[in-house]
Amino acid sequence: MQVVILSARAGWHTDELCRALSARGHAGRVLPYEGLLARLGAAAALSSAGTSVLEADAVLARIIPNGSLEQIIYRMDALHWLERRGVPVMNSPRAIERSVNKFYTTALLREAGLPVPETVVCEGTGDAMAAIRRMLDGNRAALPREVVIKPIFGSMGHGLVRVGDPELAFRVVRSLEQIRSVFYVQQAIDHGGRDFRVFIVGGRVLAAIERRAPDGEWRTNVSCGGTAQAVSLPPAWQQMAIDAAAAVGADYAGVDLLPARDGGVFVLEVNGIPGWEGLQRACGIDVAGAIADTLIARVEAGRPLEARA
Repeated sequence: MQVVILSARAGWHTDELCRALSARGHAGRVLPYEGLLARLGAAAALSSAGTSVLEADAVLARIIPNGSLEQIIYRMDALHWLERRGVPVMNSPRAIERSVNKFYTTALLREAGLPVPETVVCEGTGDAMAAIRRMLDGNRAALPREVVIKPIFGSMGHGLVRVGDPELAFRVVRSLEQIRSVFYVQQAIDHGGRDFRVFIVGGRVLAAIERRAPDGEWRTNVSCGGTAQAVSLPPAWQQMAIDAAAAVGADYAGVDLLPARDGGVFVLEVNGIPGWEGLQRACGIDVAGAIADTLIARVEAGRPLEARA
């Protein structure tokens, strides 16, 4: 089987996927999104770096590089076209589009009956400030009187601002207004500096880690200096993570669960193009092997890759 791995660049994760495929008797080829070349005429073709993508047995979609709106749309439409032409894509472009957008992800999680923090998404400065003031004035003892203002697109904790003062929040909102941002405002959860990343593959929990924020930092991301250790989660929490991945249609995903001090837990995020280096180091599990097994089994069985939400 010939598997194309589309990615912004080659690196540890793509090396791991190529290793896992090779160990199972299949070939993985890493190709850049920026090199995608579509030919539409008497014969259809899609290639990158001189290699046909349309003739691959399957495509693993990894990190999509930054670019203009046109470039991003073209790359995503290429993934959609591959699926329409019968090439399995994992994760599917629909799952990637859903999970990369914090608004849409949160909406789908809520519709699936999963607990999410109180969230307001809007374009108006007045609406954003009204939501912030209401959240800061809330009287729910289990929640601190703080809010988190997030970019609607983004990962690894970048661009998040946590504030408890309306005047400071106003300055943040006005700054974001200048670049025409969509305001994603979320009630901060008092989580004691820890959360859980649950890695889902093929509708099951492969592994989970507890992440702890470093001193002086509230973000738990390993990329921000957080530490990780393997944990075993309660079955109910595991099912929440499985349901969260299914809500966005992801075949594999990193689901973030945020525990509150009062014993509750919230689903915070679903990453449809997750990294797993820290999780693999903490848990000692061959994550790329599990992803490869899931892809191979579904291609060989001829089943559609996307878990329908």
